Amino acid sequence: MKVLKAVHVCDVPNLDQVPENAASALCSSRFRAGVNDEEECKCKIPKFLVMGHRGNGMNMLQSSDPRMKSIKENSLLSFNEAAKFPIHFVEFDVQVTKDDCPVIYHDNFILHEEKDAIVENRVTELTLADFLSYGPQKLPGTEGKPIFRKLKDGRIFEWKVDQDAPLCTLEEAFQNVDRSLGFNVELKFDDLVDYTEEELSRILKAILKAVFENAEGRAVMFSSFQPDAVLLIRKLQSAYPVYFLTNGGTEIYTDVRRNSLDDAIKLCVDNGLQGIVSEFRAVFRNPGAVARIKESKLSLITYGQLNNVPEVVYMQYLMGIDGVIVDLVKEISESVSDVTQVEEEEKSSYGEDGKIEAKAKPQFSVEELSFRMKVIPELMIQP
Repeated sequence: MKVLKAVHVCDVPNLDQVPENAASALCSSRFRAGVNDEEECKCKIPKFLVMGHRGNGMNMLQSSDPRMKSIKENSLLSFNEAAKFPIHFVEFDVQVTKDDCPVIYHDNFILHEEKDAIVENRVTELTLADFLSYGPQKLPGTEGKPIFRKLKDGRIFEWKVDQDAPLCTLEEAFQNVDRSLGFNVELKFDDLVDYTEEELSRILKAILKAVFENAEGRAVMFSSFQPDAVLLIRKLQSAYPVYFLTNGGTEIYTDVRRNSLDDAIKLCVDNGLQGIVSEFRAVFRNPGAVARIKESKLSLITYGQLNNVPEVVYMQYLMGIDGVIVDLVKEISESVSDVTQVEEEEKSSYGEDGKIEAKAKPQFSVEELSFRMKVIPELMIQP
């Protein structure tokens, strides 16, 4: 089994600067060999990005919605399923194993049952071979350890979905996922662990090595809730945009840089980051932050369960937000595609008298949207 060798500073190439326009930085043709300021982006940059959360959507084992348990999250199967719909990126979580291999997995701990007891192992303390021994196996006739999952409230479920799939590495994702999809690589760290700069550097260099060796023109962006990680990966490379992930104050942390959208703006501006990925509830509670983010020449993408409501996504489109990360990939991507297609047709279609011909309107009128905006605060109190 192939294992990445230890990464040294010399393994990480120095690349040119990311363009000031963060939205343009998400265009894949700009990433072939670094970005040259004189080079024009020839691909069409979407006005509004749709990103699949952990591929075709996260798994919620406790949910009664079968769509939340249809395909194993963070798997090659889930990524390629998402590629069937009109989306631009898939978002996924990357951690680095004990032997320096970047793997795709969300939870800090992976669980299995042994002698009628649940055993927890930290992903980053496993070797690659140990990590891949969990779940369905690629080799016919072999069985992996069934995976269990612990929820925030302490409940434990066996990780059963309609379409299961093997765990995978970052390298495998680059090699096997539809190349039309960009990758939003979330750098996953444990909030309860204090990382030294040396530890962060080792982890990030292993990830960068896998990206540089396998990207081959694919659009890539980095994001993380860990402030020191986003600052360090920005220092280590400048070919790919770096976004700071934040709850925007919906949860409070000891690190004050994580506690508001204004703190996130300051972190990005002071350190040359390209944008913010925020929980949408934080944006809705502080809509004036959208203008401040734009004035700071930053891009804004949102995540959260409210992004699975078409009306909420359409509202964000009207607000000038740059994109959304969603679980219901099919429903939201098709809804957004319908709206943006109508706008493009309206811009380019003229009648015989030279006036724009009337086209089908978006699914939500201004009146309907206004009504739903009044309802959204009630949705926001849900956990």
